Amino acid sequence: MSNTKTEKIILGIDPGTNVMGYGVLRAVGNKATMIAMGGIDMRKMSDPYLRLGHIFRRVTGIIEEYLPDEMAIEAPFFGKNVQSMLKLGRAQGVAIAAAIQRDIPIHEYAPLKIKMALTGNGAASKEQVAGMLQRVLKFDDSDLPKFMDATDALAAAYCHFMQMGIPVSSGKHYGSWKDFVTRNASRTSLKDEKK
Repeated sequence: MSNTKTEKIILGIDPGTNVMGYGVLRAVGNKATMIAMGGIDMRKMSDPYLRLGHIFRRVTGIIEEYLPDEMAIEAPFFGKNVQSMLKLGRAQGVAIAAAIQRDIPIHEYAPLKIKMALTGNGAASKEQVAGMLQRVLKFDDSDLPKFMDATDALAAAYCHFMQMGIPVSSGKHYGSWKDFVTRNASRTSLKDEKK
């Protein structure tokens, strides 16, 4: 008999080459609580390859500490600066590689989707996202991190938590409500009705 209140730990990552944010959520049923959030500060490191190595080691360390079941990572947005995009993509790839090394499933979300899931506004500011997280996860101002990258990472984790609530786990897909009722007649109140 399966327990519907199974605990799941979700690691959220906001990729960055100067500061990479991370946030960790515990999900039990339809309730999520914050375990941790923070930033990996690389602003004093000048060598881009040493930064990538640092990201890999720190994300691996976070994985070893919190043992996440899944990772939610923010997808790089497309900007005009190709060099910035390349650097951000590398940082994201290194964080993903750390999760792959530990067989952690990875889910990627566009910044717009994360903001929409949390605030209902795809153009929400970082401050609005942080404020909404503070309300839904009920943490104090004293818990707010130095870098907004951490709340962005926590938002990615929370977005994934919200996506988990969508009932798609059975693997069955239905074309319409009529299709669902027809294929699940034994589970519906319409099973005894004859036309």
